[in-house]
Amino acid sequence: MKRKFLSLALVLFCVSVAFGQNKEKTKAPSSYKNTEFHADYKPSYKNDGSDKPIKNVILMIGDGMGLAQATAGMYANHNALTITNLKNIGLVKTFSLSDFITDSAASGTAYATGKKTKNGCVGVDSLGNKFPNMTEILSPLGYATGIVTTDKITGATPSAFYAHQIKRNMTKEILEDLVDTKALFVAGSSVKVFEKDGTGKLDDLKKKKFKVLHDYKKLSSSMKAEKIALICDNTNAQFISEGRDPNYLKETTAQAIKFLSNKSNKGFFLMVEGAQIDWASHNNAIENVVREVLDFDKAVEEALRFADKNGETLVIITADHETGGMALREGNIKKGKIKARFATGGHSPIMVPVYAYGPQAQNFRGVQDNTEIFAKILSALQVKK
Repeated sequence: MKRKFLSLALVLFCVSVAFGQNKEKTKAPSSYKNTEFHADYKPSYKNDGSDKPIKNVILMIGDGMGLAQATAGMYANHNALTITNLKNIGLVKTFSLSDFITDSAASGTAYATGKKTKNGCVGVDSLGNKFPNMTEILSPLGYATGIVTTDKITGATPSAFYAHQIKRNMTKEILEDLVDTKALFVAGSSVKVFEKDGTGKLDDLKKKKFKVLHDYKKLSSSMKAEKIALICDNTNAQFISEGRDPNYLKETTAQAIKFLSNKSNKGFFLMVEGAQIDWASHNNAIENVVREVLDFDKAVEEALRFADKNGETLVIITADHETGGMALREGNIKKGKIKARFATGGHSPIMVPVYAYGPQAQNFRGVQDNTEIFAKILSALQVKK
């Protein structure tokens, strides 16, 4: 009798656990009604997909921005998104060397170096051997290079374009790598990072001829500087809903393009990251997902406007991975309302879209590995690694 009671208790326990898990997976979808609409930019397509040579590349990474995140932003913005106006579209596989589901360090390294690495590694293999990154390859060839992010400048994605460390949380060492970066323009947060883990590094950047700024509004008056390091306060590494200036990413991207395009006749490479899409998806917060996608879209507009005017610029928009296993439910395009569910609070292995615009954009169609983005950028610039 005692055994039967224990068996019944075990069965009831298992059922309750299963029910609890199912309840978690089927919780009521979160909902958001957008009130911050913006007009999408429709590019000219004049040189889009042509074989014309290029001089400049702008790589834009919406961290965690899978197809569902982009779709949510589009529908919440009255069915209009600058990103989704592009015609040359492909898919990217994101798995890392060590894991089916990548982290931002490994995926950022793939884009920056063309090499697979283990999760947690930034610009190195699992033994610490350095992979040359895009800024290190292009800068000696005469290209002006830059990095912009809404994350901390030591975040995994931006650091993959200048740092070489075995662990992404080695902030002190990553800041040391930043001082030696080949990039001429770096922008991110925050001063607190330097106060905690990089005492004296701001002075070291100044010694390396960087003009150190803390307000993006001063960029326009600093275009004659040899190098620029925009190190904002912690607010600009937060969600717009928590106080980040809604003009920060758009304006900083525009100023970075202006600065770099005037620095070299050879051309430039700029990486721009919309980092908070990822954190919004980690938090399963549909409001922040939509607002951060729309913010990123405005920065994309700045890149496309320059590409149309310049005629020799390739713009690539993608993601390092998808976050949240996001699925869309009901919505109302006219009202800008969207509902969503999330399968996880972590990353997912779902392929992410890549959108390309300008000469050579046709080369980014189809299914490809994340390391191929790196190779295709160098090929478009006619650079042999």
